[in-house]
Amino acid sequence: MSPRSLTLLIASAGAAAAIAVSVLVPVPYVILGPGPTLNTLGNDSSGRPLIAISEHPTYPTTGHLNMVTVSYSGGPGQNLNIFTALAAWLNPHRAVVPESELFPPGQTAQQTQQADTAQMVGSQQTATAAALTELHIPYQTQIVVVGAERGYPAYGVLRSGDVITAVDGTPVTGLSSLMTLIGAHRAASTLTVTVLRSDRTIHLRVGTRASGGRPVMGVVITERYKFPFTVTISVGDIGGPSAGLMFALGIIDKLDPLNLTGGNFIAGTGEITPSGQVGAIGGIQQKMVAARQAGATIFLAPAGNCSDTRGAVPAGLHVVKVATLAQAVDDLQAIKADEPVPSC
Repeated sequence: MSPRSLTLLIASAGAAAAIAVSVLVPVPYVILGPGPTLNTLGNDSSGRPLIAISEHPTYPTTGHLNMVTVSYSGGPGQNLNIFTALAAWLNPHRAVVPESELFPPGQTAQQTQQADTAQMVGSQQTATAAALTELHIPYQTQIVVVGAERGYPAYGVLRSGDVITAVDGTPVTGLSSLMTLIGAHRAASTLTVTVLRSDRTIHLRVGTRASGGRPVMGVVITERYKFPFTVTISVGDIGGPSAGLMFALGIIDKLDPLNLTGGNFIAGTGEITPSGQVGAIGGIQQKMVAARQAGATIFLAPAGNCSDTRGAVPAGLHVVKVATLAQAVDDLQAIKADEPVPSC
Protein backbone atom coordinates (compact mmCIF):
# COMPACT_ATOMS: atom_id res chain seq x y z
CA MET A 1 0.00 0.00 0.00
CA SER A 2 1.33 3.40 -0.99
CA PRO A 3 2.01 6.05 1.69
CA ARG A 4 -0.79 8.18 0.24
CA SER A 5 -3.31 5.34 0.42
CA LEU A 6 -2.22 4.53 3.96
CA THR A 7 -2.65 8.18 4.98
CA LEU A 8 -6.15 8.25 3.48
CA LEU A 9 -7.04 5.00 5.21
CA ILE A 10 -5.86 6.29 8.58
CA ALA A 11 -7.67 9.61 8.11
CA SER A 12 -10.87 7.82 7.09
CA ALA A 13 -10.66 5.52 10.08
CA GLY A 14 -10.08 8.50 12.38
CA ALA A 15 -13.03 10.37 10.91
CA ALA A 16 -15.25 7.30 11.24
CA ALA A 17 -14.18 6.88 14.86
CA ALA A 18 -14.86 10.57 15.59
CA ILE A 19 -18.32 10.32 14.03
CA ALA A 20 -19.06 7.14 15.99
CA VAL A 21 -18.00 8.80 19.23
CA SER A 22 -20.10 11.91 18.44
CA VAL A 23 -23.16 9.78 17.77
CA LEU A 24 -22.79 7.23 20.53
CA VAL A 25 -21.34 9.25 23.41
CA PRO A 26 -24.03 11.34 25.18
CA VAL A 27 -23.44 15.00 26.00
CA PRO A 28 -24.60 16.55 29.32
CA TYR A 29 -27.14 18.92 27.82
CA VAL A 30 -30.92 19.17 27.56
CA ILE A 31 -32.89 20.58 24.62
CA LEU A 32 -35.82 22.85 25.48
CA GLY A 33 -38.65 23.40 23.02
CA PRO A 34 -42.25 24.66 22.90
CA GLY A 35 -44.55 22.44 24.94
CA PRO A 36 -48.31 21.89 25.06
CA THR A 37 -50.66 24.69 26.10
CA LEU A 38 -53.91 24.28 28.01
CA ASN A 39 -56.86 26.68 28.26
CA THR A 40 -57.58 27.20 31.96
CA LEU A 41 -61.14 28.15 30.94
CA GLY A 42 -61.59 24.95 28.92
CA ASN A 43 -61.67 21.20 29.49
CA ASP A 44 -58.99 18.58 29.89
CA SER A 45 -58.52 15.60 27.56
CA SER A 46 -61.33 13.68 29.27
CA GLY A 47 -63.83 16.54 28.89
CA ARG A 48 -63.68 17.74 32.50
CA PRO A 49 -63.20 21.44 33.25
CA LEU A 50 -59.54 22.25 33.76
CA ILE A 51 -60.66 24.42 36.68
CA ALA A 52 -63.74 23.12 38.49
CA ILE A 53 -65.37 25.15 41.26
CA SER A 54 -68.07 23.75 43.51
CA GLU A 55 -70.12 25.17 46.42
CA HIS A 56 -69.84 28.72 45.02
CA PRO A 57 -71.59 30.56 42.16
CA THR A 58 -69.65 30.76 38.87
CA TYR A 59 -70.11 32.71 35.65
CA PRO A 60 -69.81 31.77 31.95
CA THR A 61 -66.44 32.47 30.33
CA THR A 62 -65.29 33.06 26.75
CA GLY A 63 -61.98 33.10 24.95
CA HIS A 64 -58.72 31.61 26.20
CA LEU A 65 -56.46 32.02 29.21
CA ASN A 66 -53.83 29.47 28.27
CA MET A 67 -51.06 28.18 30.49
CA VAL A 68 -47.94 27.27 28.52
CA THR A 69 -45.22 24.70 29.02
CA VAL A 70 -41.75 23.74 27.83
CA SER A 71 -40.89 20.32 26.42
CA TYR A 72 -37.43 18.83 26.81
CA SER A 73 -35.29 16.02 25.46
CA GLY A 74 -32.17 14.63 27.07
CA GLY A 75 -31.43 14.24 30.74
CA PRO A 76 -30.73 11.16 32.89
CA GLY A 77 -31.32 7.94 30.98
CA GLN A 78 -31.67 9.66 27.60
CA ASN A 79 -28.84 9.73 25.07
CA LEU A 80 -28.39 13.16 23.49
CA ASN A 81 -25.47 13.34 21.05
CA ILE A 82 -23.51 16.35 19.88
CA PHE A 83 -25.16 16.46 16.44
CA THR A 84 -28.65 16.60 17.97
CA ALA A 85 -27.53 19.33 20.37
CA LEU A 86 -25.96 21.38 17.54
CA ALA A 87 -29.08 21.09 15.40
CA ALA A 88 -31.19 22.32 18.31
CA TRP A 89 -28.76 25.16 18.99
CA LEU A 90 -29.27 26.38 15.41
CA ASN A 91 -33.07 26.27 15.80
CA PRO A 92 -34.37 29.68 16.99
CA HIS A 93 -37.32 28.01 18.74
CA ARG A 94 -35.16 25.76 20.89
CA ALA A 95 -32.54 26.17 23.58
CA VAL A 96 -29.68 23.95 24.70
CA VAL A 97 -28.92 24.15 28.42
CA PRO A 98 -26.67 22.17 30.79
CA GLU A 99 -28.36 19.09 32.16
CA SER A 100 -27.61 20.27 35.71
CA GLU A 101 -30.03 23.22 35.29
CA LEU A 102 -32.97 20.82 35.14
CA PHE A 103 -31.67 17.74 36.93
CA PRO A 104 -29.66 18.19 40.15
CA PRO A 105 -26.62 15.87 40.31
CA GLY A 106 -27.57 12.37 41.40
CA GLN A 107 -31.29 12.91 40.77
CA THR A 108 -33.15 10.70 38.33
CA ALA A 109 -35.68 11.90 35.77
CA GLN A 110 -38.43 10.27 37.86
CA GLN A 111 -37.35 12.12 41.00
CA THR A 112 -37.31 15.41 39.08
CA GLN A 113 -40.81 14.70 37.76
CA GLN A 114 -42.03 14.00 41.30
CA ALA A 115 -40.56 17.30 42.51
CA ASP A 116 -42.14 19.15 39.57
CA THR A 117 -45.51 17.56 40.31
CA ALA A 118 -45.27 18.68 43.95
CA GLN A 119 -44.48 22.21 42.77
CA MET A 120 -47.50 22.13 40.46
CA VAL A 121 -49.79 21.07 43.32
CA GLY A 122 -48.36 23.85 45.47
CA SER A 123 -48.82 26.43 42.71
CA GLN A 124 -52.48 25.46 42.33
CA GLN A 125 -53.09 26.07 46.02
CA THR A 126 -51.17 29.35 45.92
CA ALA A 127 -53.02 30.45 42.78
CA THR A 128 -56.36 29.81 44.49
CA ALA A 129 -55.21 31.86 47.48
CA ALA A 130 -54.06 34.69 45.18
CA ALA A 131 -57.36 34.68 43.28
CA LEU A 132 -59.43 34.80 46.46
CA THR A 133 -57.19 37.55 47.83
CA GLU A 134 -57.78 39.59 44.66
CA LEU A 135 -61.56 39.04 44.94
CA HIS A 136 -61.54 39.84 48.68
CA ILE A 137 -62.93 36.41 49.55
CA PRO A 138 -61.63 35.41 53.01
CA TYR A 139 -59.86 32.10 53.63
CA GLN A 140 -57.65 30.62 56.33
CA THR A 141 -53.89 30.23 56.20
CA GLN A 142 -52.68 27.37 58.35
CA ILE A 143 -49.11 26.84 59.52
CA VAL A 144 -48.36 23.12 59.40
CA VAL A 145 -45.35 21.41 60.96
CA VAL A 146 -43.33 19.34 58.49
CA GLY A 147 -40.80 18.22 61.08
CA ALA A 148 -38.56 19.33 63.93
CA GLU A 149 -34.77 19.50 63.77
CA ARG A 150 -32.78 17.30 66.07
CA GLY A 151 -30.91 19.29 68.70
CA TYR A 152 -33.44 22.14 68.78
CA PRO A 153 -36.12 22.77 71.45
CA ALA A 154 -39.05 21.75 69.20
CA TYR A 155 -37.60 18.27 68.62
CA GLY A 156 -39.73 15.67 70.39
CA VAL A 157 -42.41 18.25 71.24
CA LEU A 158 -43.90 19.38 67.93
CA ARG A 159 -44.86 16.65 65.45
CA SER A 160 -45.30 16.44 61.70
CA GLY A 161 -48.89 17.41 60.87
CA ASP A 162 -49.38 19.71 63.86
CA VAL A 163 -51.18 22.91 62.91
CA ILE A 164 -49.81 25.85 64.90
CA THR A 165 -52.76 28.09 65.76
CA ALA A 166 -51.37 30.42 68.46
CA VAL A 167 -48.24 31.46 70.37
CA ASP A 168 -48.76 32.64 73.96
CA GLY A 169 -52.46 33.00 73.21
CA THR A 170 -52.02 35.24 70.13
CA PRO A 171 -53.48 33.70 66.95
CA VAL A 172 -51.06 32.70 64.18
CA THR A 173 -52.43 33.90 60.83
CA GLY A 174 -49.48 33.04 58.61
CA LEU A 175 -45.75 32.52 58.38
CA SER A 176 -44.88 36.17 58.99
CA SER A 177 -47.07 36.37 62.09
CA LEU A 178 -45.47 33.22 63.53
CA MET A 179 -41.99 34.64 63.00
CA THR A 180 -43.04 37.93 64.59
CA LEU A 181 -44.49 36.19 67.65
CA ILE A 182 -41.37 34.08 68.15
CA GLY A 183 -39.08 37.04 67.51
CA ALA A 184 -40.84 39.09 70.19
CA HIS A 185 -39.04 36.97 72.82
CA ARG A 186 -35.40 36.55 73.64
CA ALA A 187 -33.57 33.38 72.72
CA ALA A 188 -33.79 30.72 75.47
CA SER A 189 -37.35 31.79 76.26
CA THR A 190 -40.15 29.25 76.66
CA LEU A 191 -43.31 29.75 74.61
CA THR A 192 -46.80 28.31 74.93
CA VAL A 193 -47.60 26.97 71.47
CA THR A 194 -51.19 25.99 70.69
CA VAL A 195 -51.55 23.31 68.02
CA LEU A 196 -54.31 21.32 66.41
CA ARG A 197 -53.27 17.67 66.49
CA SER A 198 -55.58 14.89 65.28
CA ASP A 199 -58.61 17.21 65.65
CA ARG A 200 -57.60 18.02 69.24
CA THR A 201 -56.39 21.40 70.48
CA ILE A 202 -53.42 21.09 72.83
CA HIS A 203 -51.04 23.58 74.46
CA LEU A 204 -47.33 22.77 74.43
CA ARG A 205 -44.33 24.40 76.11
CA VAL A 206 -41.58 24.94 73.52
CA GLY A 207 -38.24 26.63 74.14
CA THR A 208 -36.19 28.72 71.73
CA ARG A 209 -32.50 29.11 71.00
CA ALA A 210 -30.46 31.58 69.00
CA SER A 211 -29.77 30.83 65.35
CA GLY A 212 -28.67 33.34 62.75
CA GLY A 213 -29.08 36.15 65.25
CA ARG A 214 -32.71 35.44 66.07
CA PRO A 215 -34.67 33.07 68.32
CA VAL A 216 -35.97 29.86 66.72
CA MET A 217 -37.81 26.75 67.89
CA GLY A 218 -36.10 24.56 65.28
CA VAL A 219 -39.17 23.51 63.34
CA VAL A 220 -39.71 23.10 59.60
CA ILE A 221 -43.12 24.42 58.56
CA THR A 222 -45.25 24.98 55.48
CA GLU A 223 -48.33 27.06 54.72
CA ARG A 224 -51.62 25.34 53.93
CA TYR A 225 -54.84 27.04 52.96
CA LYS A 226 -58.40 26.31 54.01
CA PHE A 227 -60.78 27.73 51.41
CA PRO A 228 -64.52 28.35 51.88
CA PHE A 229 -65.33 26.28 48.77
CA THR A 230 -63.64 23.71 46.55
CA VAL A 231 -61.40 24.58 43.60
CA THR A 232 -60.03 21.61 41.64
CA ILE A 233 -57.43 21.99 38.90
CA SER A 234 -56.67 19.07 36.54
CA VAL A 235 -53.59 19.24 34.31
CA GLY A 236 -52.46 15.60 34.14
CA ASP A 237 -48.74 14.98 34.57
CA ILE A 238 -47.60 18.55 33.81
CA GLY A 239 -45.30 19.82 36.55
CA GLY A 240 -43.63 22.98 37.79
CA PRO A 241 -44.81 26.23 39.43
CA SER A 242 -44.93 28.58 36.43
CA ALA A 243 -48.66 28.27 35.63
CA GLY A 244 -49.68 30.06 38.84
CA LEU A 245 -50.62 33.36 37.18
CA MET A 246 -52.84 31.73 34.56
CA PHE A 247 -54.52 29.48 37.14
CA ALA A 248 -55.30 32.52 39.28
CA LEU A 249 -56.75 34.42 36.30
CA GLY A 250 -58.83 31.40 35.29
CA ILE A 251 -60.27 31.12 38.80
CA ILE A 252 -61.06 34.85 38.89
CA ASP A 253 -62.77 34.70 35.50
CA LYS A 254 -65.02 31.89 36.72
CA LEU A 255 -65.84 33.52 40.05
CA ASP A 256 -66.43 37.07 38.79
CA PRO A 257 -68.68 38.38 35.99
CA LEU A 258 -65.88 40.61 34.63
CA ASN A 259 -65.23 38.39 31.56
CA LEU A 260 -61.47 38.96 31.55
CA THR A 261 -60.71 37.84 28.00
CA GLY A 262 -63.40 39.63 26.01
CA GLY A 263 -63.21 36.61 23.71
CA ASN A 264 -59.48 37.11 23.01
CA PHE A 265 -56.91 34.31 22.87
CA ILE A 266 -54.58 35.13 25.77
CA ALA A 267 -51.71 33.04 27.05
CA GLY A 268 -49.15 33.67 29.75
CA THR A 269 -46.86 32.40 32.45
CA GLY A 270 -45.47 33.33 35.86
CA GLU A 271 -45.19 32.05 39.40
CA ILE A 272 -47.64 33.58 41.86
CA THR A 273 -47.60 34.33 45.57
CA PRO A 274 -50.70 34.35 47.81
CA SER A 275 -50.55 38.15 47.82
CA GLY A 276 -50.53 38.21 44.01
CA GLN A 277 -46.88 38.97 43.19
CA VAL A 278 -45.84 37.52 39.81
CA GLY A 279 -42.38 35.94 39.68
CA ALA A 280 -40.01 35.22 36.78
CA ILE A 281 -39.81 31.76 35.23
CA GLY A 282 -37.58 29.78 32.86
CA GLY A 283 -38.08 28.92 29.19
CA ILE A 284 -39.93 32.14 28.35
CA GLN A 285 -38.81 32.11 24.70
CA GLN A 286 -40.07 28.57 24.09
CA LYS A 287 -43.32 29.38 25.91
CA MET A 288 -43.97 32.40 23.69
CA VAL A 289 -43.52 30.20 20.61
CA ALA A 290 -45.88 27.59 22.06
CA ALA A 291 -48.48 30.30 22.77
CA ARG A 292 -48.32 31.74 19.26
CA GLN A 293 -48.45 28.30 17.64
CA ALA A 294 -51.62 27.61 19.64
CA GLY A 295 -53.21 30.82 18.35
CA ALA A 296 -52.55 33.36 21.11
CA THR A 297 -52.25 37.02 20.16
CA ILE A 298 -51.58 38.34 23.68
CA PHE A 299 -48.97 36.96 26.07
CA LEU A 300 -48.68 37.90 29.76
CA ALA A 301 -45.02 37.80 30.80
CA PRO A 302 -43.55 38.41 34.27
CA ALA A 303 -41.82 41.79 34.48
CA GLY A 304 -38.68 39.94 35.59
CA ASN A 305 -38.55 38.11 32.25
CA CYS A 306 -38.90 41.12 29.96
CA SER A 307 -35.20 41.22 29.11
CA ASP A 308 -35.41 37.56 28.03
CA THR A 309 -38.16 38.28 25.50
CA ARG A 310 -36.26 40.89 23.49
CA GLY A 311 -35.61 39.78 19.93
CA ALA A 312 -37.52 36.53 20.49
CA VAL A 313 -41.19 37.57 20.29
CA PRO A 314 -42.99 35.67 17.51
CA ALA A 315 -44.75 37.74 14.85
CA GLY A 316 -48.34 38.50 15.77
CA LEU A 317 -47.83 38.15 19.52
CA HIS A 318 -48.16 41.19 21.84
CA VAL A 319 -46.20 40.65 25.07
CA VAL A 320 -47.67 42.42 28.11
CA LYS A 321 -45.47 43.03 31.17
CA VAL A 322 -47.12 42.12 34.49
CA ALA A 323 -45.77 42.37 38.03
CA THR A 324 -48.90 41.53 40.04
CA LEU A 325 -52.16 39.66 39.62
CA ALA A 326 -54.11 42.88 40.17
CA GLN A 327 -52.20 44.51 37.34
CA ALA A 328 -52.86 41.54 35.05
CA VAL A 329 -56.61 41.87 35.72
CA ASP A 330 -56.48 45.62 35.01
CA ASP A 331 -54.45 45.04 31.83
CA LEU A 332 -56.94 42.51 30.50
CA GLN A 333 -59.77 44.95 31.13
CA ALA A 334 -57.78 47.64 29.31
CA ILE A 335 -57.15 45.34 26.34
CA LYS A 336 -60.88 44.70 26.09
CA ALA A 337 -61.42 48.48 25.92
CA ASP A 338 -58.60 48.95 23.34
CA GLU A 339 -56.57 50.95 25.84
CA PRO A 340 -52.72 50.83 26.04
CA VAL A 341 -51.00 48.43 28.43
CA PRO A 342 -47.33 48.12 29.48
CA SER A 343 -45.30 45.95 27.12
CA CYS A 344 -41.94 44.19 27.37
